[in-house]
Amino acid sequence: MHTYAQARPSHERLAAGLGWFSLALGTAELAAPRAMARLIGIPDDPRLVNVVRAFGARELASGLGLLAQPDHAEWAWSRVGGDAVDLAFLGSAANEDSANRQRVALAAAAVAAVIALDVICARGLQEERAGRRAAGGHIEDEVSIERAITVTRPIEEVFAFWRGYANLPRFMRHLTSVETLGENRTRWTATGPAGVAVSWDAETTVERENEWIAWRSLENADVCHHGSVRFRQAPGQRGTEVHVHLQYRPPAGRLGRGIAWLFGEEPGQQIKEDLRRFKQLLETGEIPLAAAGGVSPELVGAGARRDGGDA
Repeated sequence: MHTYAQARPSHERLAAGLGWFSLALGTAELAAPRAMARLIGIPDDPRLVNVVRAFGARELASGLGLLAQPDHAEWAWSRVGGDAVDLAFLGSAANEDSANRQRVALAAAAVAAVIALDVICARGLQEERAGRRAAGGHIEDEVSIERAITVTRPIEEVFAFWRGYANLPRFMRHLTSVETLGENRTRWTATGPAGVAVSWDAETTVERENEWIAWRSLENADVCHHGSVRFRQAPGQRGTEVHVHLQYRPPAGRLGRGIAWLFGEEPGQQIKEDLRRFKQLLETGEIPLAAAGGVSPELVGAGARRDGGDA
């Protein structure tokens, strides 16, 4: 068995890096504004030092925003605006009689380089988000998870078992009921974090025999998500690789994901355990009691099928 988390898109990684940079710079500007002023060649004037301190607070806010929502271009654009203010400030400070113009010039060049990175990041995030939306419904504040497992059973058997949504509660412990609505749609009820009942409607968007099942929640669903399960022959006739990709929006955004984790209900944890039980069930016909754990209700949308499911 193997599991892995999906890597962030490149511009999200850049956004996270810029976020940490903002936190470090903001902390330095707040904690030692006079030292930072001297470093960039600005006179040790209380008025100018207070401006540096204000810039530090702005950097902290930008850094926290980028780290909390690295896929949101708005935070990167806010850095671009802040960088423009920094350049204007440096240009004004360079005219002070006691300014070290060489250091000010170096600081301005550094800010210009950071502006280029911020613009690249902001534009890249916008393009990545537009691409995800065009590919099938990007979700605001979404979290993306990918897991995989190898099951030592034929691909036809593994696909058929997953395709039958009546089988899903057998390894997804929190799933409590499934109601067929027709037209590829189903209604699912599960136990969410802290024992709260959660219901949502889902529809199957892709179904390719022994290859691919994709789904998405319908509008106004309690659990807003979309995802897919792909089935591949494992190398060396070792059975079937099952790849699960899920994108979802926690009820309270990324903070909700963190809170859910405290209750043992975070979907990344759940999917890992679900797949482990799925493997045990198909390979041995039963799930040991020791394998009991969290269940990923988000995955059950994959069980929606055109003919209403298998018994």
